[in-house]
Amino acid sequence: MTQNKTESEPTIDLASEPKRVCSFEEFTSTVYPFIELTQFHRSYYKVLSAFAEGRIRKLIVSVPPQHGKSVGATTLLPAYMLGLDPDTRIAIASYSGTLASKFNRRVQRILDSREYREIFPETTIKQGTKPPSYIRTSDEVEIIGHKGELLSVGREGSLTGNRVDCFILDDLYKDAMEAQSPVVRNNCWEWYTSVVRTRMHNDSRELIVFTRWHEEDLIGKLMESEKCRMLNSMEDIDMVEDGEWLYLNYEAVKASPPTPLDPRKEGEALWPEQQNAELLAKKRHLDPARFEAMYQGHPVSREGLLYGDGFREYQELPRDITLKGNYTDTADTGSDYLCSVCYAVDSDGVIYITDVVYTQEAMELSERLVAEMLRRNDTRRSTIESNNGGRGFARAIQRLAPSVRIEWFHQSGNKEARILSNSATALHMLRMPKNWKIRWPEFYTHLTAYKRLFRANRHDDAADAITGIIEREVGTTSGYWKRMKFL
Repeated sequence: MTQNKTESEPTIDLASEPKRVCSFEEFTSTVYPFIELTQFHRSYYKVLSAFAEGRIRKLIVSVPPQHGKSVGATTLLPAYMLGLDPDTRIAIASYSGTLASKFNRRVQRILDSREYREIFPETTIKQGTKPPSYIRTSDEVEIIGHKGELLSVGREGSLTGNRVDCFILDDLYKDAMEAQSPVVRNNCWEWYTSVVRTRMHNDSRELIVFTRWHEEDLIGKLMESEKCRMLNSMEDIDMVEDGEWLYLNYEAVKASPPTPLDPRKEGEALWPEQQNAELLAKKRHLDPARFEAMYQGHPVSREGLLYGDGFREYQELPRDITLKGNYTDTADTGSDYLCSVCYAVDSDGVIYITDVVYTQEAMELSERLVAEMLRRNDTRRSTIESNNGGRGFARAIQRLAPSVRIEWFHQSGNKEARILSNSATALHMLRMPKNWKIRWPEFYTHLTAYKRLFRANRHDDAADAITGIIEREVGTTSGYWKRMKFL
């Protein structure tokens, strides 16, 4: 027997209940059920979701090749944003109109899907010839009954007459040859300032996502000319000042300190299921400088390099070696590298680098690595900077390698002045082994990419260590007699 509803019982108006918004990750799993979301992708998509919701207005993301950046930013994201707000006018730009159109067609296929219509029933596009008043081509599609549309354009293409609420710029350079061309870079910058920026209004959003090729690419130019903040955690979003960019760089092989958005440990691959650390190491060995740009997001122009002429190399050590020494510079901060360099000096004072430990590992491990290297190279003397815990490090090395004479000293000289003033002597007096870029890729990259403009360098540990060697072995008139003392 059923009871009649009393007047005191509340009634529920289902139409007034707020509609739950599908999250970007849920959306992705629904319309692309085949996609594999790793820890990296979930982090990346979390940032893209904040952009879609309007919490981020100016975002730069640097991602290595073949890591799924375009699937997230240029295929799934536009579809999701048009679902959240069918009145949004979005423009996708790439290095060619053909590629931009390809992205547009992929988005349209998502909008056509049954799964999408179930999530966002209000966002629909033209089917065949109906409705006849709406546009649907590979370069432009309009949302029925709304102001929203999706445009696609190649670099240097026109957007005349179109006001844009959101720009997504993906891969504005086709390859290294384009990125290395000053003409192409200048044309890209001119197109960005004269086309992209002129189509924007007060509330427009910008997303720039591509692989870095060159220090002076569009990302580099923007970071140099406008305010930019590194995005390490979602809390950084609330710290952004008006007009400031957020910049997120995903390294293929983790080299920077862990962050909430990228908590990997040093040496861990970004997407090991597709490109593991062993494969990435092989790619680094082929071309360390290009790897640093494309895969690590740290491009360096060959212009303005301190060691621009390059170090001379040797195949075998000469017979007339008078000294086997070592110079060690311990890490100053958590992001610095411990740099320990073994070398041999011949009777003419030419210095041959024989072995290197270049690491961000903790002192407990780096102590063993350095001690093993000293014994392996039959080192007679090691000079260790006592700054920042160097004295304790020196005592530990003495215990682990008792046959080596350990000297420590406090380095009080100005680092910038020391490195600059000794650079020409380093190029003249130092010799590197033939395969040094393969044996010590990070040491090689940081040294050969070191810029004359001191503040432009992220790491100076390699340059500081070879400067210390030059100062100890060449910088004094008694250098020869100091060497003879330790024979």
